[in-house]
Amino acid sequence: MMIELFLSKPIWDDDKNAESAELRMPLYNKLEKSIWGLMTSEGRSEARLWLCESISSLSSISKYEQHDLFLRLLRSKPNKLDIAAQVLQMLFERRPQQAGLLLAKKSRRLERFFEGHPMRILQWFSTFSIAGDSAHGKGAKSLAQFAFVNRDICWEELEWNGKHGQSPAVVATKPHYFLDLDVERTVENFLENVPEFWSSEEFAESLKDGEILSVDSKFFVDFFLKLMYEDNLKEVWEIIGQFLMEEPFSYLCQHLLIILDERDLSTLLQMLQDFLTRRKKPLNFDNTSYWLEIVIYKCGDQISIDQLFLLNALFNKGKLLLRLVHNEETEEEKVKINDLVLGISTSTSEAKSLALISKDHLKSKTIEMMKCLGLLSWSLLYRLSKECQTSESWESLFVGNNIGFRKSDIYGLMKHYGTSDESELDFGDKAATRAKNKKRKSRKKRRRKQDYDDLSDEDLLELDNPDAKFGVKSSSRSWFLSTNGYSTSWSAADLPEHLSKHCLREWMKQTFKNSDAT
Repeated sequence: MMIELFLSKPIWDDDKNAESAELRMPLYNKLEKSIWGLMTSEGRSEARLWLCESISSLSSISKYEQHDLFLRLLRSKPNKLDIAAQVLQMLFERRPQQAGLLLAKKSRRLERFFEGHPMRILQWFSTFSIAGDSAHGKGAKSLAQFAFVNRDICWEELEWNGKHGQSPAVVATKPHYFLDLDVERTVENFLENVPEFWSSEEFAESLKDGEILSVDSKFFVDFFLKLMYEDNLKEVWEIIGQFLMEEPFSYLCQHLLIILDERDLSTLLQMLQDFLTRRKKPLNFDNTSYWLEIVIYKCGDQISIDQLFLLNALFNKGKLLLRLVHNEETEEEKVKINDLVLGISTSTSEAKSLALISKDHLKSKTIEMMKCLGLLSWSLLYRLSKECQTSESWESLFVGNNIGFRKSDIYGLMKHYGTSDESELDFGDKAATRAKNKKRKSRKKRRRKQDYDDLSDEDLLELDNPDAKFGVKSSSRSWFLSTNGYSTSWSAADLPEHLSKHCLREWMKQTFKNSDAT
């Protein structure tokens, strides 16, 4: 049976099969339940990770929007200490000088950083060099410079190893003598008797590049958290805001979203919807990176976090869902999903119109309509991956669905063969992949001795192909398709995802165009 892609223009006012459309909905509901069971069989963490990855890929979020988004999250109640701590840790790693400049202004508060902590004292102040002042570490340099400039009030606080101390005049001519300084006892004396040092220009200068943050980042995270939430220090919030403005949106998401609980994640998504609603820009269906934006924009005020997990998986993680099906240990569940997919595709094909899938939902909740489109798209991905195993079956599919195609040069395919090896449809583990690569390299050596003209379709079908694990045989041909203006050569390994996403894109255009018109 030829697979129907539903690319013809829907007849929205055709009610002939309205009753049969209602009969099809239980199939969608059962498939939804099965997919949700697979996604959450070992908890919800993977579904959350998929959603966070998709959010981080949003491409239209401006610098000002990302600044407002994360800053509003940090200022929300109750205080988001764990999120703020992560932001500070990122700041320390990426832009330590921004934090260092503020530390320099608050240098007096760092007395307690060293009090009772000999290891911190030694790590920061004991880096004296035999080469003298210019080669001293930052903490050691600040100690030496302050001691010379203020020798009348602090030189006697310097503790020396050996039988006697050193005079300022001697150390000035022989600065390597600072190597004999008992740093721990000296700094303890300064903590007790020389308060001027901790607010001095010399000590502040040593802090400006933020190197001291690496001595104990946890202390400084807590230090800045207090400045943020207890002191509500404007300068700290300005530094955080600047950091959130300058860093890539994807980087911020990758490091922050994963630590959000589901309530905070829902809050962030609601804020995203607010931004998207205020823009009043036309929806972009052509770029898949915008699809999650469309879901958030259209469904943000009615969608639950569970529904968003599901829609994101259907729209953006179809291959990973196929992997879950393949890894399913229960054969009964695999058969059930296979039957549901076939039932949905068959019954929808009998209706002859995509309009009947979503007709009733145009007047109800958009979320249900998008869920149906996502389930149908994934059903196509499933069937295409499983049933289209030869060049003839693909070309029959193109002809049956009025998709223009041109055969690609087989030699070009041979030259670039293997570009799909890292496809998400490769269900093997790393060890299997390494073994496969080793076999492939061996085959390549043998193939160099052959003339490409001597290779038959059977020779090509023997090449390793990760899709074979899902029952998809490699095809010896690739095609340029009208679906993207004949601009890309598609192999059999890539076609299932390309066509299922192309269909979903066209369905959404048709559906929302009709929905907006009504």
